[in-house]
Amino acid sequence: MLTIHQSRIRFASAAIGALTFFSTITAASAETVVKWLHLELNPAYVKIWRDIADKYQAGHPGVKIEMQFLENEAFKAKLPTLLQSRDAPDFFYSWGGGVLKQQQSTGALKDLAEAMNANGGAWGKTYNPAALKGMAFDGKVGAVPFKMGVVSFFYNKAYFAKAGVDAGGIKTWGDFLGAVKKLKDAGIVPIAGGGGEKWPIHFYWSYLVMRNAGQQGFNAMKNGEGDGFVAPAAIKAGEQLAALGKLEPFQPGYLSTTWPQALGVFGDGKAAMILGFETTETFQRRNAGDGKGLASDNIGRFVFPVVEGGAGAATDTLGGINAWAVTAKAPPETLDFLAYLTNAENERLMAQAGMILPVAAGAEDGVTNPLLGESAKQLKGSTWHQNFFDQELGPSVGRVVNDTSVAIVSGQMSPKDGAQTIQEAIELEKM
Repeated sequence: MLTIHQSRIRFASAAIGALTFFSTITAASAETVVKWLHLELNPAYVKIWRDIADKYQAGHPGVKIEMQFLENEAFKAKLPTLLQSRDAPDFFYSWGGGVLKQQQSTGALKDLAEAMNANGGAWGKTYNPAALKGMAFDGKVGAVPFKMGVVSFFYNKAYFAKAGVDAGGIKTWGDFLGAVKKLKDAGIVPIAGGGGEKWPIHFYWSYLVMRNAGQQGFNAMKNGEGDGFVAPAAIKAGEQLAALGKLEPFQPGYLSTTWPQALGVFGDGKAAMILGFETTETFQRRNAGDGKGLASDNIGRFVFPVVEGGAGAATDTLGGINAWAVTAKAPPETLDFLAYLTNAENERLMAQAGMILPVAAGAEDGVTNPLLGESAKQLKGSTWHQNFFDQELGPSVGRVVNDTSVAIVSGQMSPKDGAQTIQEAIELEKM
């Protein structure tokens, strides 16, 4: 057995010595390979990660960071099988929520609680508390957080001006429907929709549930209290989504449009709005036909509106808490590298490139892009940050939520039947 090296975590002075339980690293060969599975499509962002990995390797002889890629839908389809195989990655992209919890319950993941809590929790304290909490279940930590996100509306300023729509005046769902009607009257497609992958449409239903039910009401639904997801607030959310669908707000063929294609529709000026991630400005450019998309100064942003009489607030946010999940058999070097990858210096670097809203304490000043800054400000003032419903409720129920959202907005299912379908899926999951 060859001793490779003894490593200490140097990602922040407060964390030095925090991870002594894996400070001595041994391996059976002269090189330890850490396999990193991601689904990032932007080559500029992948290069930033590669540069960070190369810098780490230079300071840690005998360790090789091997990056592997899977496209989003292929990733979701293949990961369960991959985790049970000999080719399982050492760490991989995670949306957290019920999906992560399920992976953790099968024994596929390494529990990071001991590492995070060592020496008074020095490592864990380097992250935004909400982000770290989102990765913890039943006292275990299954992933290392690296970014947070929020879903909001992005709009084409020129089209809004042409249609006489004031984005600042869109405060309620009624205001939003009124804006959609004005855009249609002006001959402009109101919204770029990605119904082909279904999950982009679930943003609408999820936000409407949040706005109607509020945090307490949503927690009661997911915990099976009262009427669960056939509660009046959930049915009303479906009715509001159906009302949007009746206005035919999306581009022709949206039911077969992928998310990248929807971003391209917005970037090509073929729709006035899109409900998307904080990175929408960057990705509309990448997916536009000319590779340039809308100019930054022609893109505005507004939060998802409240609903009249709802228990939710405009400051309640829906979005991701993303992390790197660590598999059970990953070598100790994996944690060492992840501590390095997500330290304040590297998170600041990623934020400056516009690729993340950082979770590392002290990296917030890296956010310089104005639209990203607006998202960061919204998150900072969030009164309730909810992970995506299709992640929060677990993979099986999540698929039903996505399918049902599309079925309701397209008029294929009634709001009441949709709510009942989701409730039945939750009950089936608990059997």
